[in-house]
Amino acid sequence: MAATINRQWILSKRPEGLIEDNTFELVESTVVPPQEGEFLVRNLYLSFDPTQRGWLNDTRGYVEPVQLGEIMRASSVGQVVESRHADFSVGDLVVGGFGWQEFATTDGGGMIPARKVPPGIAPTNMLSVFGVTGLTAYFGMLDVGKPESGDTVVVSGAAGATGSVAGQIAKIQGCQVIGIAGGPAKCGWLVDQAHFDQAIDYKSENVLDRVRELCPSRVNVYFDNVGGQILDDMLLHIAIGARIALCGGISSGYGTDLPPGPKNYMQLVIQRARMEGFLILDYAARFPEAVQQLAAWVSSGQITFQEDIQEGLENAPETLNRLFTGQNVGKQLLRIADPQ
Repeated sequence: MAATINRQWILSKRPEGLIEDNTFELVESTVVPPQEGEFLVRNLYLSFDPTQRGWLNDTRGYVEPVQLGEIMRASSVGQVVESRHADFSVGDLVVGGFGWQEFATTDGGGMIPARKVPPGIAPTNMLSVFGVTGLTAYFGMLDVGKPESGDTVVVSGAAGATGSVAGQIAKIQGCQVIGIAGGPAKCGWLVDQAHFDQAIDYKSENVLDRVRELCPSRVNVYFDNVGGQILDDMLLHIAIGARIALCGGISSGYGTDLPPGPKNYMQLVIQRARMEGFLILDYAARFPEAVQQLAAWVSSGQITFQEDIQEGLENAPETLNRLFTGQNVGKQLLRIADPQ
């Protein structure tokens, strides 16, 4: 292999808010040849999700935080360029937790185990609609939200990679679906392309007033990606027996200084409702089921999605920031190489 230098982003300073210029350091190292049972991957696309910002905090979470001096953790799609592993061959396209670097030597295990990209599937789709975001939407909506035909469903962060798929899944189940998003372009896409019945622009409209107007019989399922004031508002307009799926809280910025919890939580008692958090890692054994169903819905045109692809490994830190400044449109990705 001609390339012997591996560029890697390592964590050098824990951020307090958005990613700063000194949060990460771009370093160079020598590519590590694979040993028996390992293979070498050249990364093609990196995946960006809000939870990555949370991994930078030195606090207890569902996984250990990224440590100072460690390569930044991330899902990616890559191509096998050298292999001493029986299940992976040179040329295979694979998805796994390979991190912010050009090359990764791996045995295929870890928090995000490596798996091959199925034939006929675009590599980027394995990080978006068939990746963690699509899988999160699938299990969060169906297993936690449990929408029934005729329900009214509201999704916040609805133009994002997870929210947009979650809302479309609810629509497939026969629900009235309202999305909350920021700006006329995102709201227009939700209605015109993603099959949502209505969209609320939180940047220019009063969310609670609009929810009351659009949902006169109250809300049966609320899929929450943002937390904060919008979650508090939604609690005031849930129906009896409502289900709230807690997926994310991007309004917090995922820093260490989190806002207070919802003050309207007693509505869960009054309306005999349920609010439940979930993690996609708990559904790993059922990923094939979800991918198969999502693929059928995409093929039939019942689910559409967007991918926002930035360019160049050197732009990884600012690409992560795009999730918290509202710049991304759909699933945020970063292309760092082309397949050979």
